[in-house]
Amino acid sequence: MTSTVTQASGVGSAVDDLEALESEAIHIFREVAGEFDRPVVLFSGGKDSTVLVHLARKAFWPAPVPFPLLHVDTGHNFPEVIEFRDRLVAEHGLRLVVAHVQDWIDDGRLAERPDGTRNPLQTVPLLDTIAEHRFDAVFGGGRRDEERARAKERIFSLRNAFGQWEPRRQRPELWNLYNGRHRPGEHVRVFPLSNWTELDVWRYIAREGIELPSIYYAHEREVFRRDGMWLTSGPWGGPRDGETVQRKTVRYRTVGDGSCTGAVESNAATVADVIAEVQASRLTERGATRADDRLSEAAMEDRKREGYF
Repeated sequence: MTSTVTQASGVGSAVDDLEALESEAIHIFREVAGEFDRPVVLFSGGKDSTVLVHLARKAFWPAPVPFPLLHVDTGHNFPEVIEFRDRLVAEHGLRLVVAHVQDWIDDGRLAERPDGTRNPLQTVPLLDTIAEHRFDAVFGGGRRDEERARAKERIFSLRNAFGQWEPRRQRPELWNLYNGRHRPGEHVRVFPLSNWTELDVWRYIAREGIELPSIYYAHEREVFRRDGMWLTSGPWGGPRDGETVQRKTVRYRTVGDGSCTGAVESNAATVADVIAEVQASRLTERGATRADDRLSEAAMEDRKREGYF
């Protein structure tokens, strides 16, 4: 398999693009294992974090993955995703830490938002859990092609003692050399998929035969239209007055809090179908289906500064 650029030029690639991306990601996992004491992998059950788990397993095979997974559970997840998460953890003998946003709401550390979405409420549980377990490296599935705030991130992204991103303290990354130095109380966010695109992720899923939650593929679902997206009803509420429920054939390009994650109309029922659809798309998955990124022009930048992304 060769890249779109290589195909267009008609020049063969000496090294398969996916092999190079996989090799870089595995190198990053091993670098972190060697430099840090208590790494953790953020895992939502979505396609990017599932690919991260697959890469981590390959990086340390035949030994088990030497660090746990962490899911910040909003309580507004799609049932198919939670079922997949728990099954994957059980099948591969992984360790899972779950921070339930509901626990922070119940004891008064957080309050529900008027709009009902809990995605912005994930920051405090995430930072509290990092501090409680003394995690010093936190793997995330962020990619630079997703959104402008992510495009400027380093692969090793230093966070201060409050979990905040400070642009002036980020280090240059020359070749494949990564600086994990940090002060007590600080940690580093690590993004092994930084140089991947959505299309790369799906091609890798196809090549490796990676299983995903069923909602990534076309299925019938009752949805209603809001803010240019097809949302579905759930414990997060909806539809509102004037929003009509319709039965559509849809799929999800990304998964998250059900109150702000939209579906797209699609008949893509297989990985090959999805790849063809992504190739024709002009919007990233977050740009097309995540309402939380539309709260303001700098919504993701704000969340990164506060300590979530």
